[in-house]
Amino acid sequence: MQKALSWLEFSTSVEKGPQMTACDFLASKTGLSKMKIKDAMNKGAVWIKKKDRLHRLRKATSLLQAGVHIELHYDAGLLSLVPPNPVLISDQAHYSAWRKPAGLMAQGTRFGDHCSLLRQAELFFHLKRPVFLVHRLDRESDGIMLIAHSKEAAAKLSALFQKKEIVKEYRVEVLGILGDQDGKGTLDTPLDGKTAVTDYVVLAHDLQKNTTNISAFIKTGRLHQIRRHFDMVGHPVIGDPRYGKGNKNREGMKLTAVSLKFRCPFTHRNVEFRI
Repeated sequence: MQKALSWLEFSTSVEKGPQMTACDFLASKTGLSKMKIKDAMNKGAVWIKKKDRLHRLRKATSLLQAGVHIELHYDAGLLSLVPPNPVLISDQAHYSAWRKPAGLMAQGTRFGDHCSLLRQAELFFHLKRPVFLVHRLDRESDGIMLIAHSKEAAAKLSALFQKKEIVKEYRVEVLGILGDQDGKGTLDTPLDGKTAVTDYVVLAHDLQKNTTNISAFIKTGRLHQIRRHFDMVGHPVIGDPRYGKGNKNREGMKLTAVSLKFRCPFTHRNVEFRI
């Protein structure tokens, strides 16, 4: 019995000949069943080039013109995942605030987007509102994220993040006893050759568990900044699957984006979204 195909990257340009649907064409070229191709298309794993840019192609019955470029990035493991559900916190028309659960990506990859907040928000609004990513949150983290619903909103919110005019607060549990109760500190070791600043306040110690709960505030947004900074000083985030030793647990990573505060670029009022 032939082993089921679990991973494939396929890229080609359609040759001249009888017009075929995208589903039929990919099934004939890859050996995958039409059912698997349709599932992959629906979950964002098929791309077509339009005006020199790749776009996701989801409609299985789309007819392919000769010369068009099409790609399939197939990962059976990823496509089989059932995404955790995000929660809408507030709909501000121009943008919305969500609680992204751990395990959900901010946006998709070339292998699909059904496990991303952006796609889940798009489906929540029944595909009637555009969605734009304006900032990121690690897949392993949970917490508040903003999604823009117009290019104007995306530009204005992105500018606030770039100008550091959005206050981002994180609740973190780290390994070991860090500082004094109510003590404050700053971690400013550069990351990837760039300035990185993480301020924190000690909230509580748990001597039995040998952990410290803190509030962290980042002034820069480097890759895995909080996780890397606390690991560097010997206090890795509890449950972090990538950084630290002796900090693993079965309950996931103890890092949550609990608050976003900023002046709304549309109402010009101070707003805060908190969990």
